[in-house]
Amino acid sequence: MRKERTLFIIGLWVIILPYLGFPPSWKTFFLVASGFALVYLSYLFYTQVKKNIPESENRSKTFVDNIGSGE
Repeated sequence: MRKERTLFIIGLWVIILPYLGFPPSWKTFFLVASGFALVYLSYLFYTQVKKNIPESENRSKTFVDNIGSGE
């Protein structure tokens, strides 16, 4: 739950950042740092979900169509 809350807070930060009155160079820095934080959190979510999927579901299943079965 901590990652979800952090993601929510970073999202709110990105929404209100343009209205806080920071100089343009600071805004750029904060937006880039927030972007890196969002990328890192999304990577953590991806690895967590990937780890929780069983190996049998992780592999693609082969589909064989039964064409021309002798009719």
